Amino acid sequence: MAKKEGSGIQQQAGLVRYFDVENDKALKISPKFVLGLAIGTTIAVLLLHLFYPM
Repeated sequence: MAKKEGSGIQQQAGLVRYFDVENDKALKISPKFVLGLAIGTTIAVLLLHLFYPM
């Protein structure tokens, strides 16, 4: 019998991890930017709800 490699469920579901390859062309976003964007969006939604209630 052939020896199976990898973790069974992930391999059977077609979920493959590619952590060994770094792509220099990939978009790099800092965690601080994502956090700031989330906070800014939250504040914008709250302000819109305050000034334009439905």
